[in-house]
Amino acid sequence: MGLWPIINRWKNLVLAAVGLAFILSLLVAFLLPNIYQSTAVFYPTNPETTDPDRIVNEGGKLQLGGRAEDLDRVITIGESQPVAELMIRRFDLYKHYNVGEPGDEKAEQDALEAFDKRLNIVHNDRDAIELTIEDIDKKLAARMANTLVGVIDSINQQLTYENRRSIIELYRDRTAFLEKEFAQAHDSLLVGRRRYGIYGMDRESRYLAKEIIETETELRRAEGEGNSSKAAGLRRALKGLTQAEGGNIINLERYTEGVDIMTSLYARFNDVQNRLLSARSTYETARLAISSRISSIYVVQKALPATKKAKPVRSLIVLSSVIITLALSIIFITLLELYRGNLGLSRLRKV
Repeated sequence: MGLWPIINRWKNLVLAAVGLAFILSLLVAFLLPNIYQSTAVFYPTNPETTDPDRIVNEGGKLQLGGRAEDLDRVITIGESQPVAELMIRRFDLYKHYNVGEPGDEKAEQDALEAFDKRLNIVHNDRDAIELTIEDIDKKLAARMANTLVGVIDSINQQLTYENRRSIIELYRDRTAFLEKEFAQAHDSLLVGRRRYGIYGMDRESRYLAKEIIETETELRRAEGEGNSSKAAGLRRALKGLTQAEGGNIINLERYTEGVDIMTSLYARFNDVQNRLLSARSTYETARLAISSRISSIYVVQKALPATKKAKPVRSLIVLSSVIITLALSIIFITLLELYRGNLGLSRLRKV
Protein backbone atom coordinates (compact mmCIF):
# COMPACT_ATOMS: atom_id res chain seq x y z
CA MET A 1 0.00 0.00 0.00
CA GLY A 2 2.98 2.27 0.52
CA LEU A 3 3.66 2.08 -3.20
CA TRP A 4 0.16 3.14 -4.15
CA PRO A 5 0.90 6.93 -4.24
CA ILE A 6 3.85 6.24 -6.56
CA ILE A 7 1.77 3.98 -8.79
CA ASN A 8 -1.02 6.57 -8.84
CA ARG A 9 1.36 9.27 -10.04
CA TRP A 10 2.68 7.01 -12.81
CA LYS A 11 -0.60 5.24 -13.55
CA ASN A 12 -0.73 6.36 -17.15
CA LEU A 13 2.72 4.95 -17.87
CA VAL A 14 1.96 1.75 -15.97
CA LEU A 15 -1.38 1.27 -17.76
CA ALA A 16 0.26 1.95 -21.11
CA ALA A 17 3.00 -0.64 -20.43
CA VAL A 18 0.53 -3.24 -19.20
CA GLY A 19 -1.81 -2.59 -22.13
CA LEU A 20 1.05 -2.89 -24.61
CA ALA A 21 2.21 -6.12 -22.96
CA PHE A 22 -1.34 -7.47 -23.15
CA ILE A 23 -1.67 -6.70 -26.86
CA LEU A 24 1.79 -8.02 -27.79
CA SER A 25 1.46 -11.19 -25.72
CA LEU A 26 -2.00 -11.80 -27.15
CA LEU A 27 -0.63 -11.40 -30.67
CA VAL A 28 2.34 -13.68 -29.98
CA ALA A 29 0.16 -16.30 -28.25
CA PHE A 30 -2.17 -16.62 -31.22
CA LEU A 31 0.70 -16.69 -33.71
CA LEU A 32 2.30 -19.66 -31.95
CA PRO A 33 1.37 -23.02 -33.56
CA ASN A 34 -0.51 -25.68 -31.62
CA ILE A 35 1.74 -28.43 -30.26
CA TYR A 36 0.32 -31.93 -29.82
CA GLN A 37 1.71 -34.75 -27.69
CA SER A 38 1.50 -38.48 -28.37
CA THR A 39 2.62 -40.88 -25.65
CA ALA A 40 3.41 -44.60 -25.80
CA VAL A 41 3.72 -46.58 -22.57
CA PHE A 42 5.62 -49.87 -22.37
CA TYR A 43 7.50 -52.15 -20.01
CA PRO A 44 11.02 -53.37 -20.85
CA THR A 45 11.98 -56.95 -20.02
CA ASN A 46 15.07 -58.77 -18.90
CA PRO A 47 16.75 -60.07 -22.12
CA GLU A 48 17.27 -63.46 -20.46
CA THR A 49 13.50 -64.01 -20.24
CA THR A 50 13.04 -63.33 -23.97
CA ASP A 51 16.03 -65.35 -25.16
CA PRO A 52 14.59 -68.01 -27.54
CA ASP A 53 17.43 -70.41 -26.65
CA ARG A 54 16.35 -70.42 -23.01
CA ILE A 55 12.66 -70.68 -23.88
CA VAL A 56 13.19 -73.65 -26.22
CA ASN A 57 15.88 -75.52 -24.29
CA GLU A 58 15.03 -74.72 -20.69
CA GLY A 59 11.31 -74.13 -20.91
CA GLY A 60 11.62 -70.53 -19.72
CA LYS A 61 8.63 -68.25 -19.43
CA LEU A 62 8.15 -64.67 -20.58
CA GLN A 63 8.13 -62.40 -17.53
CA LEU A 64 6.58 -58.95 -17.31
CA GLY A 65 8.56 -56.17 -15.70
CA GLY A 66 12.19 -55.18 -16.05
CA ARG A 67 15.03 -54.45 -13.69
CA ALA A 68 16.53 -51.02 -13.10
CA GLU A 69 19.29 -51.78 -15.60
CA ASP A 70 16.69 -52.78 -18.20
CA LEU A 71 14.90 -49.46 -17.75
CA ASP A 72 18.16 -47.52 -18.00
CA ARG A 73 19.22 -49.46 -21.10
CA VAL A 74 15.95 -48.75 -22.92
CA ILE A 75 16.06 -45.04 -22.07
CA THR A 76 19.69 -44.83 -23.18
CA ILE A 77 18.84 -46.48 -26.51
CA GLY A 78 15.89 -44.15 -27.08
CA GLU A 79 17.96 -41.03 -26.38
CA SER A 80 20.99 -42.14 -28.41
CA GLN A 81 22.16 -40.20 -31.47
CA PRO A 82 21.99 -43.15 -33.92
CA VAL A 83 18.30 -43.61 -33.08
CA ALA A 84 17.65 -39.88 -33.54
CA GLU A 85 19.41 -39.90 -36.91
CA LEU A 86 17.40 -42.94 -38.01
CA MET A 87 14.12 -41.24 -37.08
CA ILE A 88 15.14 -38.01 -38.84
CA ARG A 89 15.93 -39.85 -42.06
CA ARG A 90 12.87 -42.11 -41.92
CA PHE A 91 10.40 -39.24 -41.51
CA ASP A 92 12.37 -36.65 -43.53
CA LEU A 93 12.44 -34.27 -40.57
CA TYR A 94 14.91 -31.96 -42.30
CA LYS A 95 12.05 -30.69 -44.38
CA HIS A 96 9.49 -30.92 -41.59
CA TYR A 97 11.65 -28.89 -39.19
CA ASN A 98 12.75 -26.59 -42.03
CA VAL A 99 16.43 -26.82 -41.09
CA GLY A 100 17.98 -27.39 -44.52
CA GLU A 101 19.04 -30.25 -46.71
CA PRO A 102 20.49 -33.59 -45.58
CA GLY A 103 24.26 -33.72 -45.68
CA ASP A 104 24.77 -30.16 -44.48
CA GLU A 105 26.54 -30.14 -41.11
CA LYS A 106 24.46 -27.30 -39.67
CA ALA A 107 21.23 -28.87 -40.91
CA GLU A 108 22.20 -32.18 -39.33
CA GLN A 109 22.90 -30.54 -35.97
CA ASP A 110 19.75 -28.39 -36.06
CA ALA A 111 17.62 -31.42 -36.91
CA LEU A 112 19.12 -33.41 -34.01
CA GLU A 113 18.51 -30.56 -31.58
CA ALA A 114 14.94 -30.05 -32.81
CA PHE A 115 14.19 -33.76 -32.46
CA ASP A 116 15.73 -33.94 -28.97
CA LYS A 117 13.59 -31.01 -27.82
CA ARG A 118 10.44 -32.78 -28.99
CA LEU A 119 11.33 -36.16 -27.46
CA ASN A 120 10.82 -37.07 -23.83
CA ILE A 121 11.48 -40.55 -22.39
CA VAL A 122 10.93 -40.99 -18.66
CA HIS A 123 10.63 -43.79 -16.13
CA ASN A 124 7.35 -43.29 -14.33
CA ASP A 125 6.47 -44.26 -10.76
CA ARG A 126 4.96 -47.57 -11.93
CA ASP A 127 8.23 -48.85 -13.44
CA ALA A 128 7.01 -48.28 -16.99
CA ILE A 129 8.58 -46.18 -19.73
CA GLU A 130 6.62 -43.22 -21.09
CA LEU A 131 7.81 -42.10 -24.51
CA THR A 132 6.36 -38.78 -25.67
CA ILE A 133 6.75 -37.02 -29.01
CA GLU A 134 5.64 -33.40 -29.53
CA ASP A 135 4.82 -32.01 -32.94
CA ILE A 136 2.51 -29.60 -34.72
CA ASP A 137 1.15 -32.57 -36.69
CA LYS A 138 -0.71 -34.82 -34.24
CA LYS A 139 -0.84 -37.80 -36.62
CA LEU A 140 2.87 -37.56 -37.36
CA ALA A 141 3.61 -37.37 -33.64
CA ALA A 142 1.71 -40.63 -33.05
CA ARG A 143 3.42 -42.40 -35.94
CA MET A 144 6.85 -41.24 -34.78
CA ALA A 145 6.22 -42.40 -31.20
CA ASN A 146 5.08 -45.88 -32.28
CA THR A 147 7.97 -46.20 -34.74
CA LEU A 148 10.47 -45.17 -32.10
CA VAL A 149 9.15 -47.86 -29.74
CA GLY A 150 9.70 -50.42 -32.49
CA VAL A 151 13.23 -49.12 -33.14
CA ILE A 152 14.08 -49.37 -29.43
CA ASP A 153 12.76 -52.94 -29.36
CA SER A 154 14.80 -53.90 -32.43
CA ILE A 155 18.05 -52.40 -31.12
CA ASN A 156 17.46 -53.97 -27.71
CA GLN A 157 17.24 -57.37 -29.41
CA GLN A 158 20.32 -56.64 -31.54
CA LEU A 159 22.45 -56.31 -28.39
CA THR A 160 22.56 -60.11 -28.12
CA TYR A 161 21.81 -60.99 -31.75
CA GLU A 162 25.42 -60.83 -32.99
CA ASN A 163 26.68 -62.99 -30.14
CA ARG A 164 23.98 -65.53 -30.87
CA ARG A 165 25.01 -65.60 -34.54
CA SER A 166 28.60 -66.35 -33.47
CA ILE A 167 27.37 -69.15 -31.24
CA ILE A 168 25.38 -70.61 -34.15
CA GLU A 169 28.56 -70.61 -36.25
CA LEU A 170 30.22 -72.64 -33.50
CA TYR A 171 27.31 -75.07 -33.49
CA ARG A 172 27.56 -75.44 -37.27
CA ASP A 173 31.33 -76.03 -37.18
CA ARG A 174 30.89 -78.59 -34.41
CA THR A 175 28.21 -80.41 -36.41
CA ALA A 176 30.38 -80.45 -39.54
CA PHE A 177 33.35 -81.80 -37.53
CA LEU A 178 31.24 -84.57 -35.98
CA GLU A 179 29.85 -85.54 -39.39
CA LYS A 180 33.41 -86.11 -40.60
CA GLU A 181 34.23 -88.08 -37.46
CA PHE A 182 31.07 -90.14 -37.91
CA ALA A 183 31.97 -90.96 -41.51
CA GLN A 184 35.48 -92.05 -40.48
CA ALA A 185 34.15 -94.17 -37.61
CA HIS A 186 31.63 -95.80 -39.94
CA ASP A 187 34.31 -96.59 -42.53
CA SER A 188 36.57 -98.06 -39.85
CA LEU A 189 33.69 -100.18 -38.62
CA LEU A 190 33.00 -101.56 -42.10
CA VAL A 191 36.66 -102.42 -42.63
CA GLY A 192 36.81 -104.15 -39.25
CA ARG A 193 33.67 -106.17 -39.96
CA ARG A 194 35.05 -107.42 -43.25
CA ARG A 195 38.42 -108.26 -41.77
CA TYR A 196 37.38 -109.94 -38.53
CA GLY A 197 33.91 -111.18 -39.44
CA ILE A 198 32.38 -109.47 -36.44
CA TYR A 199 29.11 -107.80 -37.46
CA GLY A 200 27.70 -107.11 -34.05
CA MET A 201 24.94 -109.69 -34.30
CA ASP A 202 23.31 -110.65 -31.04
CA ARG A 203 25.10 -113.60 -29.35
CA GLU A 204 27.47 -114.01 -32.30
CA SER A 205 30.23 -115.53 -30.14
CA ARG A 206 27.79 -118.03 -28.64
CA TYR A 207 26.71 -119.28 -32.05
CA LEU A 208 30.34 -119.61 -33.18
CA ALA A 209 31.29 -121.61 -30.08
CA LYS A 210 28.23 -123.83 -30.48
CA GLU A 211 29.11 -124.62 -34.12
CA ILE A 212 32.74 -125.40 -33.25
CA ILE A 213 31.75 -127.73 -30.41
CA GLU A 214 29.11 -129.55 -32.48
CA THR A 215 31.44 -129.90 -35.50
CA GLU A 216 34.31 -131.16 -33.37
CA THR A 217 31.98 -133.66 -31.65
CA GLU A 218 30.75 -134.95 -35.01
CA LEU A 219 34.36 -135.23 -36.19
CA ARG A 220 35.36 -137.36 -33.19
CA ARG A 221 32.30 -139.58 -33.67
CA ALA A 222 33.07 -140.06 -37.40
CA GLU A 223 36.69 -140.94 -36.63
CA GLY A 224 35.54 -143.41 -34.01
CA GLU A 225 33.17 -145.02 -36.48
CA GLY A 226 35.89 -145.17 -39.13
CA ASN A 227 33.94 -143.02 -41.58
CA SER A 228 36.91 -141.35 -43.26
CA SER A 229 34.98 -139.39 -45.91
CA LYS A 230 32.70 -137.84 -43.35
CA ALA A 231 35.65 -137.15 -41.05
CA ALA A 232 37.53 -135.36 -43.84
CA GLY A 233 34.55 -133.09 -44.50
CA LEU A 234 34.16 -132.32 -40.82
CA ARG A 235 37.90 -131.50 -40.53
CA ARG A 236 37.53 -128.95 -43.33
CA ALA A 237 34.45 -127.51 -41.66
CA LEU A 238 36.25 -127.31 -38.32
CA LYS A 239 39.22 -125.62 -39.95
CA GLY A 240 36.92 -123.05 -41.54
CA LEU A 241 35.38 -122.34 -38.15
CA THR A 242 38.68 -122.03 -36.25
CA GLN A 243 41.32 -120.75 -38.72
CA ALA A 244 41.39 -117.64 -40.92
CA GLU A 245 42.71 -119.52 -43.98
CA GLY A 246 39.78 -121.91 -43.71
CA GLY A 247 37.70 -119.53 -45.82
CA ASN A 248 34.83 -118.88 -43.39
CA ILE A 249 33.84 -115.23 -42.91
CA ILE A 250 33.14 -115.86 -39.25
CA ASN A 251 35.94 -117.88 -37.66
CA LEU A 252 37.43 -118.20 -34.20
CA GLU A 253 40.94 -116.94 -35.09
CA ARG A 254 39.75 -113.64 -36.59
CA TYR A 255 37.00 -113.27 -34.02
CA THR A 256 39.44 -113.60 -31.12
CA GLU A 257 41.90 -111.26 -32.82
CA GLY A 258 39.35 -108.54 -33.54
CA VAL A 259 36.90 -108.69 -30.66
CA ASP A 260 38.72 -106.02 -28.58
CA ILE A 261 39.33 -103.81 -31.59
CA MET A 262 35.72 -104.09 -32.77
CA THR A 263 34.41 -103.40 -29.28
CA SER A 264 36.42 -100.19 -29.27
CA LEU A 265 35.22 -99.29 -32.78
CA TYR A 266 31.59 -99.91 -31.81
CA ALA A 267 31.98 -97.75 -28.71
CA ARG A 268 33.60 -94.99 -30.77
CA PHE A 269 30.90 -95.22 -33.42
CA ASN A 270 28.07 -95.05 -30.88
CA ASP A 271 29.69 -92.14 -29.05
CA VAL A 272 30.20 -90.09 -32.24
CA GLN A 273 26.69 -90.96 -33.42
CA ASN A 274 25.12 -89.74 -30.17
CA ARG A 275 27.20 -86.56 -30.17
CA LEU A 276 26.31 -85.91 -33.81
CA LEU A 277 22.59 -86.31 -33.15
CA SER A 278 22.85 -83.96 -30.18
CA ALA A 279 24.86 -81.41 -32.17
CA ARG A 280 22.37 -81.49 -35.06
CA SER A 281 19.48 -80.98 -32.66
CA THR A 282 21.24 -78.08 -30.93
CA TYR A 283 22.15 -76.45 -34.23
CA GLU A 284 18.60 -76.73 -35.58
CA THR A 285 17.18 -75.33 -32.33
CA ALA A 286 19.63 -72.43 -32.42
CA ARG A 287 18.75 -71.65 -36.05
CA LEU A 288 15.08 -71.67 -35.18
CA ALA A 289 15.72 -69.45 -32.17
CA ILE A 290 17.67 -66.81 -34.07
CA SER A 291 15.09 -66.70 -36.85
CA SER A 292 12.34 -66.08 -34.29
CA ARG A 293 12.24 -62.55 -32.96
CA ILE A 294 10.54 -62.21 -29.57
CA SER A 295 9.72 -58.65 -28.57
CA SER A 296 11.84 -57.38 -25.68
CA ILE A 297 9.15 -54.94 -24.52
CA TYR A 298 5.48 -55.06 -23.60
CA VAL A 299 3.51 -52.20 -25.09
CA VAL A 300 0.77 -51.16 -22.66
CA GLN A 301 -0.47 -48.20 -24.66
CA LYS A 302 0.26 -47.35 -28.27
CA ALA A 303 0.61 -43.70 -29.18
CA LEU A 304 -2.59 -42.20 -30.61
CA PRO A 305 -3.19 -38.81 -32.26
CA ALA A 306 -3.97 -36.25 -29.55
CA THR A 307 -7.52 -34.99 -29.26
CA LYS A 308 -6.43 -31.57 -27.95
CA LYS A 309 -3.32 -29.45 -27.98
CA ALA A 310 -0.73 -29.71 -25.21
CA LYS A 311 0.64 -26.21 -25.65
CA PRO A 312 0.82 -23.28 -25.87
CA VAL A 313 -1.50 -22.28 -23.03
CA ARG A 314 -2.39 -18.91 -24.48
CA SER A 315 -4.21 -17.55 -21.45
CA LEU A 316 -1.18 -18.33 -19.28
CA ILE A 317 1.13 -16.56 -21.74
CA VAL A 318 -1.02 -13.41 -21.73
CA LEU A 319 -1.57 -13.43 -17.96
CA SER A 320 2.10 -14.01 -17.14
CA SER A 321 3.16 -11.27 -19.57
CA VAL A 322 0.78 -8.77 -17.97
CA ILE A 323 1.85 -9.66 -14.43
CA ILE A 324 5.57 -9.51 -15.27
CA THR A 325 5.15 -6.18 -17.07
CA LEU A 326 3.21 -4.75 -14.13
CA ALA A 327 5.88 -5.92 -11.66
CA LEU A 328 8.72 -4.51 -13.76
CA SER A 329 6.86 -1.22 -14.21
CA ILE A 330 6.38 -0.87 -10.46
CA ILE A 331 10.05 -1.66 -9.83
CA PHE A 332 11.09 0.86 -12.49
CA ILE A 333 8.95 3.76 -11.22
CA THR A 334 9.91 3.00 -7.61
CA LEU A 335 13.60 3.18 -8.44
CA LEU A 336 12.98 6.33 -10.47
CA GLU A 337 11.16 7.96 -7.51
CA LEU A 338 13.98 6.98 -5.15
CA TYR A 339 16.52 8.43 -7.54
CA ARG A 340 14.59 11.71 -7.81
CA GLY A 341 14.18 11.85 -4.03
CA ASN A 342 17.90 11.41 -3.45
CA LEU A 343 18.67 14.00 -6.10
CA GLY A 344 16.34 16.54 -4.39
CA LEU A 345 17.96 15.95 -1.00
CA SER A 346 21.38 16.54 -2.46
CA ARG A 347 20.29 19.95 -3.87
CA LEU A 348 18.76 21.03 -0.54
CA ARG A 349 21.97 20.27 1.30
CA LYS A 350 23.96 22.37 -1.16
CA VAL A 351 21.62 25.32 -0.62
